[in-house]
Amino acid sequence: MPGKKIIAIWLLVVAIAATGISIGRLSVSSVSAAGEGYEELRTFTEVMSMIKKHYVEEVKTKDLIYGAIRGMLSSLDPHSSFMPPDAFKDMQVETKGEFGGLGIQVGIKDKVLTVIAPIEDTPASRAGIKAGDKIVSISGVSTKDITLQDAVSKMRGAPKTPVTIGIMREGWEKAKDFTLIRDIIKIKSVKAKMLEGKIAYIKLTQFQEQTAADLNDALSTLDAQKFNSIILDLRNNPGGLLNSSIDVAGDFLPKGKLVVYTKTRSGEKSEFLTEGTKYYSQPMIVLVNQGSASAAEIVAGALKDWNRAVILGTQTFGKGSVQTVIPLSDGAGLRLTTAKYYTPNGTSIQNTGITPDIVLKLEAKNGAKEHPVLRERDLAHHLKNEQSDLKPEETETAPLEVDEKDDVQLQRAIDILKTWNVFKGLPKAS
Repeated sequence: MPGKKIIAIWLLVVAIAATGISIGRLSVSSVSAAGEGYEELRTFTEVMSMIKKHYVEEVKTKDLIYGAIRGMLSSLDPHSSFMPPDAFKDMQVETKGEFGGLGIQVGIKDKVLTVIAPIEDTPASRAGIKAGDKIVSISGVSTKDITLQDAVSKMRGAPKTPVTIGIMREGWEKAKDFTLIRDIIKIKSVKAKMLEGKIAYIKLTQFQEQTAADLNDALSTLDAQKFNSIILDLRNNPGGLLNSSIDVAGDFLPKGKLVVYTKTRSGEKSEFLTEGTKYYSQPMIVLVNQGSASAAEIVAGALKDWNRAVILGTQTFGKGSVQTVIPLSDGAGLRLTTAKYYTPNGTSIQNTGITPDIVLKLEAKNGAKEHPVLRERDLAHHLKNEQSDLKPEETETAPLEVDEKDDVQLQRAIDILKTWNVFKGLPKAS
């Protein structure tokens, strides 16, 4: 796809799975060194020449250039990065929701590669990998100073091939090695069922190419059972395709409603409106937490600003930036942060996140441990919020997992909707 750009709503907490892309407008052919101060490249070429001539071992020019590009991108913000050809191909595969890997959502916390969450029914979850685990080595090589993209590339691979990861867990005296066999990871982004009281429960795990279509199928199935209210669960949803988030919002908002707009450094503004012809207007609650990010925040923010749904849970992740993925001439790709996005009311959620209408935190039960919470504002070089920037706070924690019977957020949502429907059915005073 030379000559085109791909706009993505990315999150550092990407799964070895996950995020997505939509077509935009930027090309490598538009790049010019004229008048841009690139005369400083003289120093770069001098250093590369010295390394090529005098370094103790022979090195490839491409390796030097790729390393320099990685360093340049890593100095910008947490979401700008360079993807060699293989990694770029992997990224394109990720949006399909099926790939070879371990099934781990990972992030960089305090310069350490950290497990955000294992994906259900994958090699990682079956091996007992837990949220909060530190991945200290991959295939015997230390992960110190590793980039997120490099870590993902090393852990992904052909199905039925092994990879050993070193895990350090709170309470352990030393790291332990886990040898996992890669498998086809299929991410089911939509899970739906009918709850008591004719409540349609829909869980979105991320925003893929098929998410909007799968959501429509799920809603049609539940509609046949005559649901009277909706719970949309966006907890721990790391984001994904921008277009998918617009389509999802369109299932719950009338046609032509603004879902989100983006603004570049130069002030160029792009608006994204709902396009669907049918939407569901039943009473609705959206569940969010600290793991709800990016495209998930777009949907939650739109539904909140239009007073379409009650938002319940905890403050969201706070990723309000847009990345442009630019294919390069040698098959590599550049992921560059090029804009910020804003909710319909003009609010930037960069570092701040979406504040729920009803704040309710999950608590660990029966002595279960909690893991540190990772947010956008905790990441090094994060972009500032020009409206109201929050500083990193003391370490937050959240349960590793809770049983449905202990899910007070879900239970509160059910109770609210039951009461809602009871009062809706009462006769009006005359």
